[in-house]
Amino acid sequence: MCSNCKAAYTIHAAQHHFGWDNSNAPAETVAPGTVLEFECLDSSAGQLTPESTVADVSTLDFGKINPVNGPIYVDGAEPGDALVVKIHEFKPSGFGWTANIPGFGLLADQFKDPALHIWSYDKDKLGTSAFAPFGKVPLKPFAGTIGVAPAEAGLHSIVPPRRVGGNLDIRDLAAGTTLYLPVEVAGALFSIGDTHAAQGDGEVCGTAIESPMNTVVELDLIKGANLKMPRFETPGPVTRHLDEMGYEVTTGIGSDLFEGAQAAVSNMIDLLCARHGYSAVDAYMLCSVCGDLRISEIVDMPNWVVSFYFPKVVLQ
Repeated sequence: MCSNCKAAYTIHAAQHHFGWDNSNAPAETVAPGTVLEFECLDSSAGQLTPESTVADVSTLDFGKINPVNGPIYVDGAEPGDALVVKIHEFKPSGFGWTANIPGFGLLADQFKDPALHIWSYDKDKLGTSAFAPFGKVPLKPFAGTIGVAPAEAGLHSIVPPRRVGGNLDIRDLAAGTTLYLPVEVAGALFSIGDTHAAQGDGEVCGTAIESPMNTVVELDLIKGANLKMPRFETPGPVTRHLDEMGYEVTTGIGSDLFEGAQAAVSNMIDLLCARHGYSAVDAYMLCSVCGDLRISEIVDMPNWVVSFYFPKVVLQ
């Protein structure tokens, strides 16, 4: 991580777009090795604020979900190259939200009513953020959506992740990580947004701690890399921030990984409700921001094991 890297350009909040389209005009054209700072909006594009109530979840304009800043045209980038994204720094805002959005999330069939939790955290210390009286979630800022334009013409939804990146929602794309993206169009046309203060692996309710923040990255190139999918490297351990007191773990076992994931999370919700008095939807949202889904076993056919790890440190 380069905390002293000075950005050559600032891509302002207004310089955003919705959806991937290789005909979008660049917000800026830069040389390889350029550092940029992006003023990223939250995934609601500002529709949810610190004053929002649960009623605002039902009126969200889904045409304005997951804005990304850019695109950035990188001189010399050609199809077959890899865009190197060195993630230097996040500058959190101190505000965030987590919601249950009807019809969205791993357990959408079980949680059909909207819910909303507004978060406030110390943007300078980045310790933990309280979830009402129920727990304190360790924070780890990252960008949920980060990618380049696909080769196919036209407008493509930003919601599903793609072979060129996009809505990856990988919490380890944090400061210090280097991401490699396959370039499919001239200039790469890089965009970034959907910043999170924290998220569990799986983002099971469909939202993390959605939080606007500035992001500083450096863009470079590897010629002729011929990547098929994104890859990344981290600067060190990625789970130690939640390992301090161990985990509660539930499982889902069966012949379908998706159904196994649903069972593992449902079982954890039941455990948290019974042991700590959560409402089911609060437990669901808390699982989304700090618990981890893992494939524990996928070789002993016909059944596979999915596990859900909930960090005990959150409950102390």
